[in-house]
Amino acid sequence: MIIIGEKINGAIPSTAKAIAAKDGEFIKNLAKIQTEAGVDYIDVCASVDDDIELETMKWLIDLVQEVTDTPIAVDSPNVYTCIESMKFCNKPGLFNSVSLEGDKIDAAFKAIADTKWECVALLNSDKGIPKTAKDRLDVFADLMAKVKEYGIDPSRMHIDPLVEMLCTSEDGIAMVVEVIRSIKEQYPTIHVTGAVSNISFNLPARKMVNMGFTVLAMNAGLDSAILDPTNGDLMGIIFATEALLGEDDYCMEYIGAYREGIFGQKK
Repeated sequence: MIIIGEKINGAIPSTAKAIAAKDGEFIKNLAKIQTEAGVDYIDVCASVDDDIELETMKWLIDLVQEVTDTPIAVDSPNVYTCIESMKFCNKPGLFNSVSLEGDKIDAAFKAIADTKWECVALLNSDKGIPKTAKDRLDVFADLMAKVKEYGIDPSRMHIDPLVEMLCTSEDGIAMVVEVIRSIKEQYPTIHVTGAVSNISFNLPARKMVNMGFTVLAMNAGLDSAILDPTNGDLMGIIFATEALLGEDDYCMEYIGAYREGIFGQKK
């Protein structure tokens, strides 16, 4: 599982407060604890007004890179902010994100095509969020045509099937599971990602729902996720599920993560 640490995001109240107060130590600590939890990328999302977003992204990225060499996921709904933020990073990371809305995908793919940057792509378009698995897979087909056009290897893509609130779903996660499985069948090397916590919005005991979803989604083919890596129970579930799916020979990764204190007893 590719873990994308979610905690440096201005949509989180405590992080928003730190950004507003320019509390650099708070941000650096978030980078440190996520690195210690073993993340593959540290997501950086300012979630501030447009006129100060880019300068805030640079401030945040600089702080993260002071304390860790973990690659950055540059995260903004504004594709041009992501493109400019790439320049602040010391090494290739994750572009978060593109979609088929407007010219987003062309602008982004021109920027990353000849680099080692990976990219999150959402399965929505100018028509909004597709309501059926077929419609999402139609968007996926159009998206992959663009991937081919720009010569991007599918293994660099992280496809977000659009994880939505469970409490408004009529069929649980059946549609998302169908989309994940179809994507992986068509492109075995592609990554499927998503914001795990989206599933539990407006529900009590959200962590329980998040963990249940993670197991079922991983069984369908989810192999990348945006989540809180400091949640030891969730991390333990991920390592356990990988072992149960036969993706961890002799449970060595599971045992190693336990010994490092990523889940279970803390060192």
